[in-house]
Amino acid sequence: MTEFVVVAILVIALLFVLKQMFNFKPKAIAQPATPRIDLSNLKITDAKVGDNISVAGAATDFSDLDFTVAHRNEYEAGERRWFDVSGMYRETRVSLEVVQDDDTQVRGVLDPKKFTLDELGLLEEDLSAMDGRQNPSDSIEFQEKVWMYRWSKEVGIFRDGQPTGTGFYCWTFQEEGGKRWLQIRKFASEPFAGTVATELNSADITVYRGS
Repeated sequence: MTEFVVVAILVIALLFVLKQMFNFKPKAIAQPATPRIDLSNLKITDAKVGDNISVAGAATDFSDLDFTVAHRNEYEAGERRWFDVSGMYRETRVSLEVVQDDDTQVRGVLDPKKFTLDELGLLEEDLSAMDGRQNPSDSIEFQEKVWMYRWSKEVGIFRDGQPTGTGFYCWTFQEEGGKRWLQIRKFASEPFAGTVATELNSADITVYRGS
C-alpha cells in the first residue's frame, strides 16, 4: 500500500512538471530603447538631407541665411572625423563644416569662390615644403592677412553616406587673430583650389526637420 502511494505521488509530480513545461512561454527579450531626438531642439550635428537650416545674420545683408540640406558628406583624415551639409541659398551653394572635438565647431563656406594658387600667392613647391615640415609656425599672406599653417594631410570624402569614398590632399590655414579658415584642396587630375570658411556660433544655427 505504501509503495502504491509513493508511486502515485511521483506520477502526479511528473504530470505537474510536464504540464509546466508545455505551458511555458518564453518572455520577449527587452530591446534597448532607441534614443528619441527632440525635433523641437535639433542641433547641427543632427542635420541630415532634407532638413532646413537657418543661420542667424549670416547673409551678406545680415539677414538670416536659410537653405535646405541637399548633401551631407563625411570626411576622415587619420584620426580626424568631420562632416559638412550643403544646399542652395538663393543662387549660391553654401555649406557648413561641422567638427566635433571637445565641443562643436562650425565653419561656414558662405562664398563659393575658389582661389587659384596664383591668387593665393603660392607655388606648389611652397605647399609641398610646408607639408613636409608640418610646422604650425609656418604662415602665408593672403588678402593682406597672415594665415597660420595648421595641418595638411590626405583626406577621404564619403559623399551622401556612400561606403566608397574618394581622396584629396588638403592644406588648412587659420587667419591670425580672425575667425576665418582657408582650405586648399587638390584632387587628382584637378587644379589646386582654395576656399575660405568663417567660424560660426552653433547657437546661431537652427535646424528644422524636413518632411
